[in-house]
Amino acid sequence: MNQSRRSFLRNSAMGLGALAFASPTLQALAAVKYKKLVGVQLYSVRDDMRKDPQATLNALAEMGYKYVEHANYIGRKFYGWEAKEFKKRLDDLGMKMPSGHTVMGKLHWDDAKNDFTDLWKYTVEDAAVMGQELVISPSIDMGIRKDKNLLLKYMDIFNKSGELCQKSGMRFGYHNHDFEFSEKLEGELLYDIMLNNTDPTLVAQQLDIGNMINGGGIPAEVMKKFPGRFVSMHVKDEVPSSAGHEKFESTVLGKGSGQIDVQALVKLGDKEGGTKHFIIEQEAYQGLQPLDCMKENIAIMRGWGYK
Repeated sequence: MNQSRRSFLRNSAMGLGALAFASPTLQALAAVKYKKLVGVQLYSVRDDMRKDPQATLNALAEMGYKYVEHANYIGRKFYGWEAKEFKKRLDDLGMKMPSGHTVMGKLHWDDAKNDFTDLWKYTVEDAAVMGQELVISPSIDMGIRKDKNLLLKYMDIFNKSGELCQKSGMRFGYHNHDFEFSEKLEGELLYDIMLNNTDPTLVAQQLDIGNMINGGGIPAEVMKKFPGRFVSMHVKDEVPSSAGHEKFESTVLGKGSGQIDVQALVKLGDKEGGTKHFIIEQEAYQGLQPLDCMKENIAIMRGWGYK
């Protein structure tokens, strides 16, 4: 990272402190208590979880991971286990699941009833059984994001989901990909539309700093623009992509090519951005084994002072 970008990060950090408590809404956000934690998104070890989920969880626990984030909820089961059984298996390993990914889409809302379908109600119910703090939709349907009126309708549904989650002591959240920072509707950036039309007290944001740069977003700028709204962060480092349609792909933390100063962004989120959940995610491995990468990643986070 060049000197000008490092200076920008420092300046952003200075400005965010004053902004974060400038409104009653953000003061209300500050009052919400979340445990600060370091976890792993299980998509990082997706092949291992598919082959032998118990052995994979055992290995992660042995590395020192105490928190996981799921990316597999199908038929009211997490990786093939019902909520109570999955929770027990995590409890037996001294692990917790503070957040999880389930895409909210058209199957989850009944226009005729003006209410959520049972499919989404079960999603929230099972998340509560797991003891989650956040119920996160990790994307949004293509059809929804191409129609501004429909997108605005679903932002209202996001707010309603936040109300539903609050009844169980949780919060609804959204996790960005790249398109939110490269696509516009009527001249307005998709991410701006989404954040400007969701209630921060109801809808948290999980900032994926790796996905963002693929869409042209600059994480520090976004944290400054929407201070205090990023309860969770997907901690990633990036290198130029060797295959696929994306410009960059993830790698072991600290091994990137300078596209992201990960440590600086983690500290910026921690000190000024309202971030409490730091979730390690790596989706490409440059010939290494995913579990080996996860072992190295948590060691690096510990070296930065996060445990």
